Amino acid sequence: MNKTGYFSHPDCRLHAMGRGHPECPERLDAIEDRLRASGVGDLVERREAPLASPSDLELAHDRRHVAAMRGFADEVAEHIEFGGGEALLQIDPDTAMNQHTWNAVLRGAGAVVAATDAVIAGELENAFCAVRPPGHHACRNRAMGFCIFNNVAVAARYALERHGLKRVAIVDFDVHHGNGTEDILAGDERVLMVGIFQSPFYPGSGYPPLGDNMVNVPVPAFTKGPAIRDIVEKQWLPRLEEFKPEMIFISAGFDAHREDDLGQLGLVEADYAWITQQIKDVARRHAKGRIVSSLEGGYNLDALGRSVETHLRALADL
Repeated sequence: MNKTGYFSHPDCRLHAMGRGHPECPERLDAIEDRLRASGVGDLVERREAPLASPSDLELAHDRRHVAAMRGFADEVAEHIEFGGGEALLQIDPDTAMNQHTWNAVLRGAGAVVAATDAVIAGELENAFCAVRPPGHHACRNRAMGFCIFNNVAVAARYALERHGLKRVAIVDFDVHHGNGTEDILAGDERVLMVGIFQSPFYPGSGYPPLGDNMVNVPVPAFTKGPAIRDIVEKQWLPRLEEFKPEMIFISAGFDAHREDDLGQLGLVEADYAWITQQIKDVARRHAKGRIVSSLEGGYNLDALGRSVETHLRALADL
């Protein structure tokens, strides 16, 4: 049995927000190309992401938000049916939907739910979900920042509500603060969230934290790997050890890479490998090794492919 699962679906590539948008379908192509060239793609267990149900989405989102997003999807479809051609519906200045977005977001949430089921069942030790759009800016009742539904928040609540876990942790190393995850989970004592993010920077949140269960560590532009590792050792790991999570979820954003123009931090592949290993060590001590990681940011295509390869190698002990 392969210990590490790899969940994705072709629908996630069909979502697009217009020419030149950094959150583009080519992101998944870059990951797949790198995994094939390196051979890592042959060493993980590939699984197709199912469609999430509305009840799964409503674990993290207000029912009206789910209905509104479905309504927007129907509006795009009607525009195409009666007007012809491609259609984009702008949800916020950074986020739009096309005719494929609804299935893409259901596959994204479905991936993390299916991965959670497989890891808790013991079929896999851990899993990575190569899905888009990302999720960690999506709030309980608002889509923003390229994100429509919050995959990691859905998965965390799914593990708690559907599988009866008592404590889960979320680790977010994206260059941007996971404001949506915090909005949904702040104050939920069953969840501990630890993260770093560039500050001041979009979305301008994160400090002070909204709840005692949030370990938000803002860092200035041009912070490099050694300083981030110091934060992990001194601020993340003690809280994670004290919390003793029964499962860990990762918002795996790779836009803190030094080659990524959407941020100004200085991480490299070795830093992602090291951070992933620290998370794995905590998971093996307290959570039977159970980790589900989901793609967030990462917009330099070459750096993204290399970083995901490194992350997967660490997850799979390759």
